[in-house]
Amino acid sequence: MSTENAQPAMQPALQQAILHAACQLEAGLLVGFPTETVYGLGADAENPAAVASIYAAKGRPSNHPVIVHLAPEADLSYWARDIPQEAHKLIAAFWPGPLTLILKRAHHIPDTVSGGQDSVGLRCPSHPVAQALLREFKGGKGGVAAPSANKFGHVSPTTAQHVIDEFPQETAAGGAIAAVLDGGQSEVGIESTIVDLTRLATHGPVLLRPGDISAVQLEQVLGVPPAAPDAAAPRASGTLDAHYAPNTPVVLIASATLAQTMQQLKAAGRSFALMSHSISDGSAARAHLVLPAEPHGYAHDLYADLRALDAAQADIILVEALPEDRDWQGVNDRLRRAAFDSAGVLGKLLT
Repeated sequence: MSTENAQPAMQPALQQAILHAACQLEAGLLVGFPTETVYGLGADAENPAAVASIYAAKGRPSNHPVIVHLAPEADLSYWARDIPQEAHKLIAAFWPGPLTLILKRAHHIPDTVSGGQDSVGLRCPSHPVAQALLREFKGGKGGVAAPSANKFGHVSPTTAQHVIDEFPQETAAGGAIAAVLDGGQSEVGIESTIVDLTRLATHGPVLLRPGDISAVQLEQVLGVPPAAPDAAAPRASGTLDAHYAPNTPVVLIASATLAQTMQQLKAAGRSFALMSHSISDGSAARAHLVLPAEPHGYAHDLYADLRALDAAQADIILVEALPEDRDWQGVNDRLRRAAFDSAGVLGKLLT
């Protein structure tokens, strides 16, 4: 892995917090920590009991895999076997960074991190606090299993306060989460791109979850476009139909019909919150946030703004639909999953 891009010196208080967090991980406890994508809820990947406590805290199904985070200097062959050349190409291009690779799991790695599958998801984050934690934990030779630090299916956290708000009891003194490291707001804002490389001979590389690294970028490195997942693809984090959802129902509305929908809701005496990127007049909304009209800025703001609109406690959150081109693939994926369980809600509110 690349070890370029030296990080600036950290404040002593943060350094001490990282040392403390690494000790807590080694003791089998849970730690919330920042990555460039979202905040993770971490445990020692080689400690099945510790990994099980992640599932318990999140209310996560035990067959839903978690991603193992590695330091830049980590030995990939310790975690995976039969590593193909495609993996090395992607690592050279995108690690450290928001890319997770699904590889054949090394036999000695517990299958608790992969939901019982013969594969493992591996990632090297670029966030300086995450890298410092991973280098401190087991001298940089350990792996931290970490899904997003939120209750299963909820909106992912992009600040330390989001983690504390999501787990008030667990982050209190004596709770299940022993520490939460504060690394500021996550730069990317949506979860990593996930690529399956376990079935290259029959399926080629498969894009299981889009993210900040696009299918176009993957194709430029691999020489072939990644395939879409099929029914036999490995299970992977964040790929269930319903995911990333606030408590308030979310509905995606085309720009051309958004104003009409708002008028109908107002006439029906219904409250709504609004997330838009091209419409500035949201005066009828209980809360209105305008996100950047480009994918990276939108992704950066998405989860924090969904949380803010959820706090408005409106009847529904209207989201102005986004372009369908490949640059928006990652954000559209998250919004579709956030809205999946809200089908039919708008019609009921208007009747």
